[in-house]
Amino acid sequence: MAVLLETSVGDLTIDLMTEDRPQASLNFLKLCKLKYYNMCLFHSIQRNLVAQSGDPDGTGRGGQSMFKHLYGDQAVYFEAEAKPRIKHTRKGLVSMVNNGSNMHGSQFFITLADSLDYLDQQGHTVFGEVGEGDEVLDKLNDTFCDKNHQPLQNVRILHTIVLDDPYDDPPGLKFPESSPQINIKDYENDRLEYDDDIDPFKDKTEDEIERIQAEKTAKANAQILEMIGDLPDQDVAPEENVLFVCKLNPVTTEEDLEIIFSRFGAIKSCEVIKDSKTQESLQYAFIEFEKKEYCENAYFKMDNVLIDDRRIHVDFSQSVAKVKWKGKGKGVQTFEKKEKADTKSTAYTGGIYGLNHDDNFASKTHSKGEKAKRQHKSRSRSRHRERSPSLSRKRFTSRERRSRSRDQRKKRRERSRDRSRRSYSREKKYRDRSRDRRRSPPRDSKYRHR
Repeated sequence: MAVLLETSVGDLTIDLMTEDRPQASLNFLKLCKLKYYNMCLFHSIQRNLVAQSGDPDGTGRGGQSMFKHLYGDQAVYFEAEAKPRIKHTRKGLVSMVNNGSNMHGSQFFITLADSLDYLDQQGHTVFGEVGEGDEVLDKLNDTFCDKNHQPLQNVRILHTIVLDDPYDDPPGLKFPESSPQINIKDYENDRLEYDDDIDPFKDKTEDEIERIQAEKTAKANAQILEMIGDLPDQDVAPEENVLFVCKLNPVTTEEDLEIIFSRFGAIKSCEVIKDSKTQESLQYAFIEFEKKEYCENAYFKMDNVLIDDRRIHVDFSQSVAKVKWKGKGKGVQTFEKKEKADTKSTAYTGGIYGLNHDDNFASKTHSKGEKAKRQHKSRSRSRHRERSPSLSRKRFTSRERRSRSRDQRKKRRERSRDRSRRSYSREKKYRDRSRDRRRSPPRDSKYRHR
């Protein structure tokens, strides 16, 4: 009462509930014995839900029961067994798919999670469970699928082996003695087949794997830099005869570096990158050798060397500032070293390693006429602001204006209340003084009685 399913991801042993589900168990056993499920696809795999198979067409709309082979087209499906009721309470249960009106054919599914109460209301019939092969269920659950839950790489049932069959073979059915020879090309579709090698790291060493991953990462970064405009082309590469030097002392000059690095070979250029405004060293430089070998020798010998009380660091340059994109389909152009006069408009005074602008840019933007116009506009705006202070007043939103109005009204009421209080106290003071005068005798009264 058990069946072994050999799939492309591993073997599954299914124990059948022959006492509770005799019809479904009989149908499944005899279909396995007929090799009906051989090369069937798991055409739908939903993560943490079910893995569905049993349709030879691989569409989820086909399949037929064993009884059709005995009674013809009128028995393509058989009626579901509703009692005893068995729920989908745990992972690894095997159920016949409801094809409508509580009828079953050949399709079945295996649960991939626990407590799937949703399936109990859909008319599916539990008739078995996975006895061995929990790791295969995990592989099925982790299969990559598209939005329609179809695996990107085909997962198939390769063979079915009946381990124990308590039912007699129906008369009229002819069972093959062994699995028929199958050509996989007859079953190919638009998906990757199960035996296709899609592991790019197969038979690779760790060093080769790291190199492949580093190349992929570098290519992806280059594509991003090309899209945002920092690289003229994703395949552009820096020159191999340029050395990058950093952690320099601010007092180290180009002449000092040229003298120190010239012992490795002839130097074409040596540039310490400086700030465009202050002309102070940014503490890194580019040294271009005439040959690649000279650059390599300097790289191996000069790293962590003490220059002007600083331990410098050297590396091969990754700068492509000397490369300019000509346009789509026109390739790139490498700049030659220019005179210092051409590099005054660059972001760094290093020249060819800085940001190169158009040659006419400085003359266009810094001409006397344009400069005078900008100054005149600036002065006009300043005078206008002085004459119209309301223009520089803060702009408020409607909510802020309402809140501001409430605050102003409140302040006005408080000021009015304070004035009223002061006025009242002042009047009271005057009244008290008048009353005191009326009650007190006049100053010269003592003289009047004499």
